[in-house]
Amino acid sequence: MSIRVVTDSACDLSDELIAELGIEVVPLTIRFGSEEFIDRTELSNADFWVRMAASPVLPETAAPSAGAFEAAFQSLAEAGATGIVCINLSSKLSSTMQSAQIAAKAFSADCPVEVIDSLSVSMGLGRLCMTASKLAGEGAALEAITAEVIDQRNRTKLFGVLDTLDNLRKGGRIGNARALLGSVLSIKPIVEVRDGAVEEAGKVRTRSKAMRALVDKVKAGPVENLSVLQGDAPDVDELLDLLDPIVPRSEIVVGQIGPVIGTHGGPRVLGVTFQQPHV
Repeated sequence: MSIRVVTDSACDLSDELIAELGIEVVPLTIRFGSEEFIDRTELSNADFWVRMAASPVLPETAAPSAGAFEAAFQSLAEAGATGIVCINLSSKLSSTMQSAQIAAKAFSADCPVEVIDSLSVSMGLGRLCMTASKLAGEGAALEAITAEVIDQRNRTKLFGVLDTLDNLRKGGRIGNARALLGSVLSIKPIVEVRDGAVEEAGKVRTRSKAMRALVDKVKAGPVENLSVLQGDAPDVDELLDLLDPIVPRSEIVVGQIGPVIGTHGGPRVLGVTFQQPHV
């Protein structure tokens, strides 16, 4: 049997990991005004952050079409896949999942497709894809891979710290006065992806306290599969150093946040994601 893994470009896995694990990525598109780019293909993460810093308005993201997913499924089936597990960005944040489900229903090849809602973003999604790929490489059946991914999904936690409120202001979520006030007071909002949606989880005054807050989330209990996510953050190594006594740095996977999540998180966003072990 040859089970293959499909995801979307919100997974924030590095190109090296994607190639190593044989994961198929269906990209979202990013629009800056009248210019449209295919994520990871026509717009690198580095180029995205440069463009966004110079843009007076937020870029827009668009989910892949069902046809894009169906083409990916077809290509894998023709290459010998006997089953496909497709894990996607939270359905509460994007219609990407819906496109994948429509494609799976329309896909007529003799190759079953399991579509899973990650209920997460960035490396929360990426780690589930890594798990699926590892199990597939070990020869696990599609049903077993699906069950393990869902189990890990249900134990996944993701916390992030926003360094700036500018993206919320550009998106029309808060007024200019509140954005300025937050900047003056150095407020760093803490967010959590909970049940697939972004929820407020507190706020601190400084960047250093924000990092400590993330470390405290990891310290709160045993964790599995710790990852760090960062969006053009120059001090990500400081966070890794703080986490090293809890989980060796060599065991932490770092994902660079790309356009899909970076549009809303803003520059210098930092986060951690992990699974809580079974009790």
